[in-house]
This record gives sequence, structure tokens and C-alpha cells, in this order.
Amino acid sequence: MLRIIVLVVSLGIFWILMSGFFTPFLLAAGFGSALCVAWLAHRMDVIEREGHPFHLTWAAATYWPWLVGEILKSALEVARIILDPKLPASPTVVRFKPRQKTVVGLVTHANSITLTPGTLSIEVGYDQFTVHALTREGAAATAVSEMDRRVERFEGSA
Repeated sequence: MLRIIVLVVSLGIFWILMSGFFTPFLLAAGFGSALCVAWLAHRMDVIEREGHPFHLTWAAATYWPWLVGEILKSALEVARIILDPKLPASPTVVRFKPRQKTVVGLVTHANSITLTPGTLSIEVGYDQFTVHALTREGAAATAVSEMDRRVERFEGSA
């Protein structure tokens, strides 16, 4: 029941933020739409722990700011490489075993790698990640990374 309430509230807030209108009719329509979607999701039995992971909300509050910082640092490093007249790029593919135990953890880790400039998740699995990096140093840092440890803590398996 709590998941349905959180879903209705989340959808209602999203509706308000996206519409930008605060007339009684549109607020009621948004709330009604949120109720409809939540009811359909409940009927289809798609509101479960993995699909609606609000248990990770507090962990995300610490992980996302760190990830934004990593994205900014990587963006500056990629810009430095591109602007260097020698273009010191050394594209490398690296494989490593991730620490994550859940689908949410694996997806979060793979997406975090891809969001970080200069790296791209090519193949993702419980037993192995394959990542392309712009430099050898970036590839080495991805294989043994703080990101892997932080996502492990984020998903709650650490």
C-alpha cells in the first residue's frame, strides 16, 4: 500500500512540475491521472521492490551529488585531452567483475559509467562488465573504482 501512495504522490508532483498550471481543474485532472496510473500498475502487478525502489531514496541523496562531481571532473579531463595538440587519447577496452548483487545496482553502475564522459559501458552482467574508455588511465580507474564501491553501498549489499 505504501508503494502505491508513494507512486501517486510522485506522479502528482511530476504532473504539477511538468504542467506549470495550478488551476483547480488541472490539479484534479493530474491527481485523477496519477490515481489511474497507480491503479493500473497495481492491477498489472508491476509495483515491486526492484521496479519502484524508494528504499534507495536516502542512499541516492548521497550518491547523486558524488556522481555529479565525477561527471564534472571527467568532462574537464576529456576537454583537456581533446584540446591538447598531441591528442593523448589511448582508447582501451577493460573487463572487470562488478561488486553489485541486484539488477538495480548493476544498472546504476552501468549508467553511471556511461554518464561519465570518456567511458562507455559496452556489456553488463553479474560476472563481468566490459567498458570502453578514452584513455588507458581511465580504463584502469574504471576497473578498480570508487564508483563500484559507492554503488555497492547504494544498493545496500555492502
